[in-house]
Amino acid sequence: MRRRRHGRDKEAPELDITAFLNLMVVLVPFLLVSAVFSRVTILELNMPSGAGGGAPDDPTVTVEVVVRKQAVEISDGEKVIARFPNLNATEERETVQPGVTVVEADGQNTDLAVLPTAEVYDLKKLTEFLLQVKASYPEKTDSILLMEADIAYEHLVGVMDTVRGAEVRVEGSDPSDPEAVEKVILFPDISIGDAP
Repeated sequence: MRRRRHGRDKEAPELDITAFLNLMVVLVPFLLVSAVFSRVTILELNMPSGAGGGAPDDPTVTVEVVVRKQAVEISDGEKVIARFPNLNATEERETVQPGVTVVEADGQNTDLAVLPTAEVYDLKKLTEFLLQVKASYPEKTDSILLMEADIAYEHLVGVMDTVRGAEVRVEGSDPSDPEAVEKVILFPDISIGDAP
């Protein structure tokens, strides 16, 4: 009698993943060691809200800092209460377009966009005035920063840093003592907009 072979039991071929596992053993530590963990600093800004938005800290007080080419103005929302002129403003410069180099009488070139903010705007007087406002309204933390369209980004950041906080020397301390300076938070909740 003939034996009938019913088809051999077919076994599924085994998948050899040894090489893949070896690759993973080497690759995972390499990726972890070579990964660059960067720290991203984010400055939170409050965008102006429409009608029915969140209520300000004190509805009777508004702190608006308006940065123009000619001056930095502080407003209460209706009228200008302080004005600090541009330290480099002359009649010639007021008519010059941003980014255009101005040739001074002494022959040196000056570009207002590349000057440090403290050399363009009187940040010291701005800080002193904001400290007075903060002393009058210590619970107030929000402010509005309005910029003209042609203001350099560096100046935006410089004025924003001044509005957010100031370094104040403790009264009666030695002027040469660096530890006698303390950081005072002024108006850290800043909304940004275009100047009228």
